[in-house]
Amino acid sequence: MSAPSATAGHAATPRRPLPCGIYAPTMTFFDPETEELDIPTIKKHAERLARDGLAGLVTMGSNGEAAHCTREEKLAVTKATREALDAAGFTQTPIIIGATEGSVKGTLELCRLAQAAGADYALILPPSYFRAQMDESAVYNYFVAVADSSPLPLIQYNYPGAVSGIDMDSDLLIRLAEHPNIVGTKFTCGNTGKLTRVALAAQAKTPSSEGSGYMAFGGMCDFTMQTLVSGGSGIIAGGANVMPKVCVRVWNLAAEGKMDEAVALQKVLSRGDWFLTKAAVAGTKQAIQTHFGYGGYPRRPLPRIDDARVSSIAQGIAEVMAVEKSL
Repeated sequence: MSAPSATAGHAATPRRPLPCGIYAPTMTFFDPETEELDIPTIKKHAERLARDGLAGLVTMGSNGEAAHCTREEKLAVTKATREALDAAGFTQTPIIIGATEGSVKGTLELCRLAQAAGADYALILPPSYFRAQMDESAVYNYFVAVADSSPLPLIQYNYPGAVSGIDMDSDLLIRLAEHPNIVGTKFTCGNTGKLTRVALAAQAKTPSSEGSGYMAFGGMCDFTMQTLVSGGSGIIAGGANVMPKVCVRVWNLAAEGKMDEAVALQKVLSRGDWFLTKAAVAGTKQAIQTHFGYGGYPRRPLPRIDDARVSSIAQGIAEVMAVEKSL
């Protein structure tokens, strides 16, 4: 097992820092008939999220239907997102790209191309296609090999549901955090105990301490406050596509020590976010359509939800959206 090492050039190009706070894994929008990329809507969405106070954006995550997009489309979405942010004056808003491919070689190629397209960091899942051979040593070596040569710093993406159940434990994540080109972890596993252990060991950046710069991200907005209390750095959550202002408000209240207000609003956020979590990509897009006038449908084979389900989602998030629109 090789030891973590740095390569020349990781820090050669200044890049946008990752501030603490709320990030959205942005939806990828398609023409409803052709299912081709809808670049104007992708740009419109990125600008809206930045204006609503998000700290950064993630392109080509799970919510962005990365599994349904070609490499060329991933780069086009990232390039359009950077263009939209810059044109709207958000030149320092960082972009993280989901850059996982099956091999070390493929992942590195995508990271290099993504840097040219405007990405600042890469969100990487553990390899999982050959699940039976992906023991802890293989996962460790994969991340080290990518980190050794990637021009983009890596954020580990711990999402067992997307990778045949591979769940990186805190010991492995802490070992990998020692690599100078691995700068964070997204905990979509929902394990706040694990997040706490990694954040502590890696001296994660927090609003109060700023720490080492390592980012410990919660992976769902329904534990936004819990992530901050656990020593986390921020949230990367699909719900921030729909109710970014509420997510930011919960985070800021907790960061400011206004715990009673934060707890009360977190309960509202958690109740509403569950309806989006259950409805997944299709439901989140329909919630955006209902409240902001754009959204559309996912790519097949993801289904288009019926009118009754759209109405049910609207009712389920009505409370949190009332708060969203009041902020």
